[in-house]
Amino acid sequence: MSVRELNLQRPAALLLLAAILTGRGAGPVFAQDAKAARTSTTSADRATKSNQADHADRLAASTGAEVEGLTQKANEIVRLFGLPITNSMVVTWLTALGLIVLARIATRHIQPVPHGIQNLWEWLVEGLYNFLEGIIGPHLVKRTFWFFASIFIFVLATYWIGLVPGVGTMGWGHQTDKGFRIDRPLFRGANADLNLTLGMALVFFACWIVWSIQERGPLGMVKEVFAPKGESTGVMKAVMGVVFFAAGCIEIISILFRPVSLSFRLYGNDFAGENMLETMSRLIPGLGWLLPVPFYFLEFVMGIVQAMVFMLLTAVFTLLMCQQEEEKRAVING
Repeated sequence: MSVRELNLQRPAALLLLAAILTGRGAGPVFAQDAKAARTSTTSADRATKSNQADHADRLAASTGAEVEGLTQKANEIVRLFGLPITNSMVVTWLTALGLIVLARIATRHIQPVPHGIQNLWEWLVEGLYNFLEGIIGPHLVKRTFWFFASIFIFVLATYWIGLVPGVGTMGWGHQTDKGFRIDRPLFRGANADLNLTLGMALVFFACWIVWSIQERGPLGMVKEVFAPKGESTGVMKAVMGVVFFAAGCIEIISILFRPVSLSFRLYGNDFAGENMLETMSRLIPGLGWLLPVPFYFLEFVMGIVQAMVFMLLTAVFTLLMCQQEEEKRAVING
């Protein structure tokens, strides 16, 4: 039971860490030099800007609608000690706190015959453990399971929380001809904020470096990336050395871009899904409650898919570096 209890409690270890890494919700702002701005303001520039403004006004009048939808940047709702707190950070913290409380309740009094919430939690954790063990092996899963299980549960929970009615539809706004329009939502889907997805990807990258050093050592990592594979002699060995060195340089670039690809994949899917739901709710007046319903089921399934994809990609990236040569040959030989 002691190992079983440890496995049940580990997935909650990383939840607050990912929440903290949401960081500042606002992106960098680039300011123009004041002196250059004064010298570049000529009459011709003013005329050009005036024409552009007139054209924009005519275009807005012809469309008869404001630009609506989820903004790319999370909205700042308050500042605490100079730190901007965004609506996506609020959802992230609430989700992490809820999962930690759920894990503690499920594992507080473990019974030999699980029931209720313990049964659900045990089924989820043990199912993930057995699933990952079949992919990365029993040795590696013991070292890395706490991260992969936590990332799957956290991504899934934040994705589903973004589908709860009220997320994105409650907040501050103004009255328009077509009704009240929300300008600053109180809540925003956490995965639709690039700060969170990039934070989780960077946490994985740091863990990947630590695991790789523990399993292979610094010299082993260099050999894995640059050393020739297979057996060759003479001139062919020198040629293969040059080829594998060039391939290793490309592999280094690929490794450095992994956090970028992981973060943008999850962010893009969640951001597109929330925009699709909002578009469907505004497409036909009077049917905003009905049209998004099929797409809510689609996004519900997409939450499972995206959580699984994020977990599997990080697990496979870890396996490619940390798998020993003996294990590779055993896998190849069946």
